[in-house]
Amino acid sequence: MAFNSVYEMVNGVAKITLTGELDAAAAPAFRTDVEKAAAAKVKSVALVMKDLEYMASAGLRALVFAKQKMGSSVEIFMIGLQEPVMETITMTGFQNSVTFLDEYDAEKIENR
Repeated sequence: MAFNSVYEMVNGVAKITLTGELDAAAAPAFRTDVEKAAAAKVKSVALVMKDLEYMASAGLRALVFAKQKMGSSVEIFMIGLQEPVMETITMTGFQNSVTFLDEYDAEKIENR
C-alpha cells in the first residue's frame, strides 16, 4: 500500500494522518509535514497512525527528527498504532518520548 500523509491544523494542534507504509522512499513526505508543524509553532502534534501498516527505520528517523525539530515543549501523540509499528517504536525506546492514545481525542490533546 502506498504511503500517504495528510497534514491539517485543528485548534492549534498539528494533526498528521499517516496511511500505508512509511519507508525510506516515503519519509521525505512525512518530514515535510513535520516541518510544517514546526513552522506553525504548535504545542502538540497528533500522529493518527491507525492505517499505517509498516514503518521502516527511515520512518523512525523522521519521528526522531520531529521530536528534535519541535523541542521538548511540544507533545507528540501517536494514535491507533498497529502492532508492527508499535514494535518498531518500542525496540528503540522512542515510546518514552511520546504519548499513546487508542483513538483521536481532540479534547485530551488540546487541553494538555
